[in-house]
Amino acid sequence: MDAFQYRENQLFCESVPVARLAEEYGTPLYVYSGSMILDALRTLQAVYAEVDPLVCYSVKANSNLGVLRLLNGHGSGFDVVSGGELFRVLKAGGDPGKTVFAGVGKSDPEIAQAIDAGVLMFNVESEAELDSIARVAAEMGRIAPIALRVNPDVDPKTHRYTSTGQKQSKFGVDIERAVRIAQTAKDKPSLTMIGMHMHIGSQITSVDPYVKAVAKGVELIRQLREMGHPIAWYNMGGGYGIAYKGHEARPIREFAEAILPGIKAAGCRLAIEPGRVIAGNAGVLVSRVLYTKQSGDKRFLIQDAAMNDLIRPALYESFHRIWPVAVPEGLPAPPTDYEAEIPGAEPRDVVGPICESGDFFAKDRPLPPLDRGDLLATFSAGAYGMVMASNYNTRPRAAEVLVEGDQAKLVRRRETLDDLVAQELDL
Repeated sequence: MDAFQYRENQLFCESVPVARLAEEYGTPLYVYSGSMILDALRTLQAVYAEVDPLVCYSVKANSNLGVLRLLNGHGSGFDVVSGGELFRVLKAGGDPGKTVFAGVGKSDPEIAQAIDAGVLMFNVESEAELDSIARVAAEMGRIAPIALRVNPDVDPKTHRYTSTGQKQSKFGVDIERAVRIAQTAKDKPSLTMIGMHMHIGSQITSVDPYVKAVAKGVELIRQLREMGHPIAWYNMGGGYGIAYKGHEARPIREFAEAILPGIKAAGCRLAIEPGRVIAGNAGVLVSRVLYTKQSGDKRFLIQDAAMNDLIRPALYESFHRIWPVAVPEGLPAPPTDYEAEIPGAEPRDVVGPICESGDFFAKDRPLPPLDRGDLLATFSAGAYGMVMASNYNTRPRAAEVLVEGDQAKLVRRRETLDDLVAQELDL
């Protein structure tokens, strides 16, 4: 489902006009659809139902407490990569026993925090980390549950910054090294290896990399069990791609059909760590046009949202659909075919106020005529948007609103100028 629809030429989020939210809460403004978030969660739970899945929402995608509480209320577990994210999960009422702790750089205090909370398992990324978890657990008189993160050396054919399953990645260990680490783990009584973990990348739009990775994972689990490790979980990570342009994503059931045979063959319970596929298309960033400008043959549209609000285009050269909140007659929705001629549209660079040439959301993007004060919606901004926001150029971060039906809740207020200096010391 898509909760962002145009009705009578006005963009709605579920039953709420987006323009009304912009007037009430100001811009830039993140707007999230609760029904889209829950629809994605329920789809994942349903397509993997036969292997009793634990869907561990990846908190790094969108860590707003309102979003976490919503997911927690409908059976979601969580995937965290820091002590701060674990703190957020607990504040949102999340069950630490349904939470996995990932990340390559867990500190001793974070390890102790997670053991004390009672997380389901640590995804172990290196020999040194294995030693640290064993030592901290022993000092606490506890046994830490772990899953070994393994790189199957599969190319997910995604952006180089979001490819994590090859040997040269900083994440996890190669299969040969994993076997040696598993032998070492047997001699550490403060550890119990209950799982095997793989995450091959993000924004993956082909099922083939998963087929290859699962086959290697099944064989490794067989070897780990022969060593005596009680492997009960196969954690397949996440990475399912979403439709930024409107058509490139694969249905979730296709990924499930590729993954399920291997999970059944391994005789494991499945854990998955989706983030983008749950939150990505469930959010838009609303901005207001400040100025229009022409320089040579270039036309610029300068808005009040900037790279400090949404850094993905500058960092990843990512594509987001952008369209007016109120559209001219005959243009009811953002196009999905940008190669086709769009009546009345002219190519514009959509840029923000930041003093950087990299501060852009789109270049040469066909857009209908827009004037100062008009509202724009940048779509597919629910994941890796607000969580990556900064105060660069001393700009307050945006507000966030969660919509459910005809109700809208402010789930993060806009920062004030006083907020920006509140933590600084007068020396």
